[in-house]
Amino acid sequence: MEVRNCKNCGRLFNYIGGTYRNLCPVCIDALEDKFQEVKKYVEDNPRCSMNEITEAMDVSPRQIEKWVREERLCFADDSPIGIACESCGKMIKSGRFCDACKNAMANQMNNLYNAVHHTTDAERIRSKGNKMHFLDKE
Repeated sequence: MEVRNCKNCGRLFNYIGGTYRNLCPVCIDALEDKFQEVKKYVEDNPRCSMNEITEAMDVSPRQIEKWVREERLCFADDSPIGIACESCGKMIKSGRFCDACKNAMANQMNNLYNAVHHTTDAERIRSKGNKMHFLDKE
């Protein structure tokens, strides 16, 4: 196991990996409690702004954006809060990509998958140039 200092409080802890990198178990629990409070606040106040959430709940806009990107926190369609799609920049309410970009990526992956699986074994061998080579004896 690896011993690290907590990024938040400075305590030493045994790092075992996970989504909360460089945080001790105490700080992880505190952050989870804060998430539940923010989630409840957003559910009770669906049209609140980012500034209202950060001031009322004492949490940074960066942390809220992280929870939205992880799809743990989602805003209503009529909410003024939105984050930019990482691909095209369109405003979205949850996740990393808008629906159009998700569909485009899925189609690209499907096309790649189909292209790989439609080539025959003989075509693959010829394309790689797998042939027997001999050394000249001199």
